[in-house]
Amino acid sequence: MKKEFDICVLPGDGIGNEVIEATLPVLEKLQRGAGFALRFKHHPAGAQHYKATGDALPDATFAAAKAADAILFGAMGWPEIRYPDGTEIAPQLDLRFRLELYAGVRPARAIPGVPPALADPRARDIDLVLIRESTEGLFASRGKGVVEADREARDTMVITREGSRRVHEFSFRLAERRKLRGKPGSVTCVDKANVFVSMAFFRKIFDEVAARHPGVAAKHHYVDATALDLVRKPWMFDVMVTENMFGDILSDQAAALVGGMGMAPSADVGDAHGLFQPCHGSAPDIAGQGRANPTATFLSAAMMLDWLADRSGNDALAQAAGKLERAVDTVFASGRMRPYELGGTDGTAAIRDAVLSNL
Repeated sequence: MKKEFDICVLPGDGIGNEVIEATLPVLEKLQRGAGFALRFKHHPAGAQHYKATGDALPDATFAAAKAADAILFGAMGWPEIRYPDGTEIAPQLDLRFRLELYAGVRPARAIPGVPPALADPRARDIDLVLIRESTEGLFASRGKGVVEADREARDTMVITREGSRRVHEFSFRLAERRKLRGKPGSVTCVDKANVFVSMAFFRKIFDEVAARHPGVAAKHHYVDATALDLVRKPWMFDVMVTENMFGDILSDQAAALVGGMGMAPSADVGDAHGLFQPCHGSAPDIAGQGRANPTATFLSAAMMLDWLADRSGNDALAQAAGKLERAVDTVFASGRMRPYELGGTDGTAAIRDAVLSNL
């Protein structure tokens, strides 16, 4: 049973640095006498690094990320700093493709004391996970799009059998684990199979995988109807699996239901590597002001601990993950903690200190 873990820390740009700075003391406290040790090593990458050096993801940084047991990521990108083709700096996408982090895991869970976006009392029971296939779909065209004679632009959606199979298998295994914890144990395939042959293919492979997991309810939902039902009745969803671009959009919508991006953790995982980061960006408008909400990063760190526990067999990591989630819930359930984006005045340090005091 492994007890020491190398964590590649990539703070990145803007508030990415601030939320990572707030999270490391929390992880340090969790590991004291807990039966595991996390070794944090910081590495440069991001838009500001690109501006200074011409390199957004240095080879040494990528090598460190590949060699680490897990990657803890802040946020990268800056609107005014772009590649020559006009696209933004996004090393997180490079890491997804190069490390085959094919499952984008986007939980949306109502946190006690955080007002949900919906007035319906059932909104306080929202607890879903959207799985976004992260290595193909429309994002497969990143850097490969074509503009013809300034008249027509074209990007191509790519859906492969293997890419679809592995993300569907991941989703069904997750639903099986959630069912053991009292969740519904269902997977909804979100697609546009009524229009696009690529989506019909995605659905076909979903049905093949579903047949191998008879204990999990398999459902289908078109993406437009899903967007509607995430507003009408989000509590009906458990695990959802979808194409890259659809998942990019729907995961932000789901985050809005439970308090916004400052409350939204995420993981990008594959068969060999895992990257954990808040869903929000670098937020240049509040960077350096101490107003960033570190909660999403805390919860992403809890996901990292849980993932490491599953891979290593070290149950102390899973216990620490649960302790961190409970501390976050306790802090907000009191009703006294309110981040800036939810109309309050509690910034990064205040939320960090409150979570620390509840560990």
